[in-house]
Amino acid sequence: MMNVFGGVSSKKYIIETTGTGVAIFDYDNDGWPDIFLVNGTTLEGFPAGQGPTNHLYRNNHDGTFRDVTVQAGLAATGWGQGVCVGDYDNDGWEDLYVTYFGKNRLYHNQSGVFSEIAEQARVAGSGKAWGTGCAFVDYDRDGLVDLIVANYVDFDLSNAPVPGERSACMWKGVPVMCGPRGLPGAKNILYHNQGHGTFEDVTTKAHIDQTNGHYAFSVSTLDFDDDGWPDIYVACDSTPSILYHNNRDGTFTDLAVVSGAAFNEDGREQAGMGTTVADYDGDGRLDIFKTNFSDDTATLYRNNGDETFSDATFPAGLGLHTQYLGWGAMFFDFDNDGWPDLIVANGHVYPEVDKYHLGSNYEEPRVLYRNNGNGTFTDLSASAGPGISTPASARGLAVMSAHPSLLVNEVRSGNHWIAIKTVGSKSNRDGIGARVTVKIGKRTLVDEVRGGSSYDSNSDMRVHFGLGSAMKIDELKIRWPSGLVERFDIPRVDTIHTLKEGTGITEQDAAGKPKGRPGGAI
Repeated sequence: MMNVFGGVSSKKYIIETTGTGVAIFDYDNDGWPDIFLVNGTTLEGFPAGQGPTNHLYRNNHDGTFRDVTVQAGLAATGWGQGVCVGDYDNDGWEDLYVTYFGKNRLYHNQSGVFSEIAEQARVAGSGKAWGTGCAFVDYDRDGLVDLIVANYVDFDLSNAPVPGERSACMWKGVPVMCGPRGLPGAKNILYHNQGHGTFEDVTTKAHIDQTNGHYAFSVSTLDFDDDGWPDIYVACDSTPSILYHNNRDGTFTDLAVVSGAAFNEDGREQAGMGTTVADYDGDGRLDIFKTNFSDDTATLYRNNGDETFSDATFPAGLGLHTQYLGWGAMFFDFDNDGWPDLIVANGHVYPEVDKYHLGSNYEEPRVLYRNNGNGTFTDLSASAGPGISTPASARGLAVMSAHPSLLVNEVRSGNHWIAIKTVGSKSNRDGIGARVTVKIGKRTLVDEVRGGSSYDSNSDMRVHFGLGSAMKIDELKIRWPSGLVERFDIPRVDTIHTLKEGTGITEQDAAGKPKGRPGGAI
């Protein structure tokens, strides 16, 4: 699923170019993934009552969707940007956080009907920053998901520069919209969930603001050093990326530069847009892929297992298509062979590239890379069908762990798969941050539950694993955010399993005391 952002012959301000995100989540708890699209507005605005709203589409269970925006209480207008999903009050219903140019919104899900409570919950923000990516993450492992919000710039239309006004408003000799260089960067915000429906701004206390001055776009959470504490990666435009390392005491340290995840292999900052996380090479460590501006490559950061990353873009065969400007990206195993593949949404920000023939097109095709299982990828875009090859000005992208999807996966291989829905008890209800490890034969597959990724979007939080020809799982283990490690018996493949914390076979609790408890899927 991707959100496509249309364009005209030119853009006056950068805020007109960045597009919006999409979320895939089960808002009504019927077991079928639904779709939420973030929409924005225009500088000129719209007549009263005619402004575009966000849209929620309910899954009809037959490959079609129905617009239930009004009934669900989500028919709000504004300059929307990004979205993330998480059950912040652990009531069993997924809530929505939507970022804006202006104040952000928190939608509390009450049995399938939403109430906007950002001000009461203290997560609306000042209204001055331009919110972009976000993610729910239980950074202190207290059983309540917290909220990290990326901000792009403090943008003021009243004094914003116009095309051609300064050096940052020229591209290849052509006047274009300005930015982000020369615009005031905005700090990212971390909200700590206090329970009882309120959050506290702990940005300063957690040292999130000690890495200020970046133009932040998208957020992905991952435990990159496998210490049991969630870390946060932020793609930044025209500035070094950020890797907030969790210090386990409520604070973070930006290790992006020293770990090798801030720049490309040439030591150069890039214009980062979207991010996605997976163990692409099967070594049990989570790697990072980041999309960037045109005339540059995307970047694949291989996790070395010693708190450092290496730029593996060219060895992996991902240094192609420098003409494209990448946005949303997701690892997903489309052919269920046990190796995560990669899809990238593209689209330029300058409509002028068509008029002046500047080496790119405003509308660009998606790219689909197949993981070859040996650390390299093959571009299958030309043969992947019109859902990939049709040009568009795309931005947000998210994937589902089960059919249907708007870009329907029609690969029908003989390979097998499983998907895992985690339900926390001591941990947060969604199990966000849980690390799922699957063993099949000599292979070990690993991924985590995360809320928020790609470009300002939220994919289906059920963790999906392709199993290749394997017809059984040798071992499935979950390390919950609480520290509990459990093994679950999975009798069937090719199905979605809901696994509840505390119902598995516990090998060791957080204190290192052996505990045994029978159980399994629910």
